[in-house]
Amino acid sequence: MILGFTPFTWLHTILSLVMLVAGFVVVKDLLRSHIDNTWMAVFLISGVLTNVTGFGFPFSRFTESHYTAIVSLIFLAGAFLGLYVFKLAGAWRWIFAISAVLAFYTDALVTIAQIFKKIPALGAPTASTEPQFIAAQLLLLAIVVWLCVKAFRQFRPA
Repeated sequence: MILGFTPFTWLHTILSLVMLVAGFVVVKDLLRSHIDNTWMAVFLISGVLTNVTGFGFPFSRFTESHYTAIVSLIFLAGAFLGLYVFKLAGAWRWIFAISAVLAFYTDALVTIAQIFKKIPALGAPTASTEPQFIAAQLLLLAIVVWLCVKAFRQFRPA
């Protein structure tokens, strides 16, 4: 144990943070109609690994995080297919852009939930119905909807 976390928990957490940082860069680039192949690969790979390792923790039933991971994997698959298989042809351009933004959203969503869970000073360590938790999630959702609209309209790679 390192600082109360197992090495597996650290691996999962680090992968999630890598996906989050890479996601910021990827989404920023999408709004500029740019794709940095390295950042995109880091984002997609760390995203898949984050979601897959999430299933490695002991559980007796599926929780919200498991369903979120499945949805995130679907978004990551859409981004991967749109970019690497269909080469952004036709509708795959916007499917790719929106899938990438939504995959980033799922990681940010879980990150906010974990922050509220792990930092009791925020006042919502056990209840996802606390007003401050709901406000944070709604703010994130509003930002992501705005980013999806912008990505849909603006992402036009050369």
